[in-house]
Amino acid sequence: MLVTRDGQSDTIGGGHLEMRACEIAREMLALPVTVPAAVRRVGRFALGPSLGQCCGGVVHLSFERIMPDDATYYAMLEKHWSDRQDCWRLIPLDGVASNALIDDAGNCLAGLMPALPVEIDQERPCHVMKDGAGHRWLIDPCLAYRPHLVLFGAGHVGAAIVRSLADMPCHVTWVDEREDMFPAVVPANVRIEATDMPEAVVDEVPSGSTYLVLTHSHALDQRLSEAILRRSDAGWFGLIGSKTKRMQFEHRLRDRGIPQERIAGMVCPIGVPASRASNRLSSQHRYAHNCCRYGKRKSARNKRCRNAAFLHEALHSIPALHAYPARPITQ
Repeated sequence: MLVTRDGQSDTIGGGHLEMRACEIAREMLALPVTVPAAVRRVGRFALGPSLGQCCGGVVHLSFERIMPDDATYYAMLEKHWSDRQDCWRLIPLDGVASNALIDDAGNCLAGLMPALPVEIDQERPCHVMKDGAGHRWLIDPCLAYRPHLVLFGAGHVGAAIVRSLADMPCHVTWVDEREDMFPAVVPANVRIEATDMPEAVVDEVPSGSTYLVLTHSHALDQRLSEAILRRSDAGWFGLIGSKTKRMQFEHRLRDRGIPQERIAGMVCPIGVPASRASNRLSSQHRYAHNCCRYGKRKSARNKRCRNAAFLHEALHSIPALHAYPARPITQ
C-alpha cells in the first residue's frame, strides 16, 4: 500500500489496522529524513487488544519511506514487472543499509546484496532473514502475474475487455493488424502487438496462455483458431461467434486435420448463459441483464447494457482470470 501526505493507493485490508497504518505513515512523512524513524519502521499490531478488531490475531507491518534517490531502484523493479519477470526486494529492517533487488537467478539488480547465511527460498511468501551480523532483512517477493491472456482484436469489444482487466491480476497481450485501432494509452498490465502476422503471436507466447479471439474477420478468426488448436500446451481458448459459426469452423478445422478432441475444447459461443450465472454474478452484471430483459429493445441505453452483459459473461467464462497469484507486485 502506498501512502502519501494526502492520499493512498491500494489496501492492506481496510479496517482499524489500515487506518492506523496510514496514520503512522503520515507521521513518518512529517518527520525530517535525517531521523531514522522517518525512513523505516516495523510495527507489531495485536488486532484484538490494541485495535478492537474482533477477528483477532497479530499482524506485523513494515513501513518504508520512498526517497528521491530510490528512482533507479523502482524503475528496475517496474521494468522487471513489465517484462513479466519475478524478482525479490531485500529491505533492511535494522541499520541504514540500502535496499537490494535480485532476480530469480540470484543476480543483484540494484543495491548491495547482503551476506545472508543461506540462499533465499523463492517458494516462501514474504519473510524475514538475518545476515551474518544478525541484522534483519525483509524478503519481499515481487512476482509477476501468472495468468496471461492473449486477446486478438482491437475493436470495441476487445477494447472494453482490456479496460475491464486493468485492475485484474493478469497480463494481457493485445494483438491486431490495425495499429491505428489501439488507444494511445493502455493499462500497465497490457502489451500491444501490432503485427501483420497475428498467427505468429500464438506460437510466441508462453505455455498455458489463455486465448480470446474477437477479430473483425472470420477468415482471420479461423486461421487463429487453427494455430491455437495446433498448440498442445495452449490453455483456455474462447472464440466470439454464434453456434452457426462454431459448426462451420468445426467442419473446416476437421478438414484441416485438427483432432475432434482439440476442437471440443474451443469455447464458442463465449460467455456464461444467464440461467447458469444468475446466482454467481455481480450486482453490476445482474443490472446489465435486467436492462436487457426489461428495457426497450431499440434504446441506446439498452444496447449498452446488452454489451455490458456480454462483457461480464465473457470475462466470467475465462477460468485463468480467476486465479490470483501468490502476491501482486503492486502490494
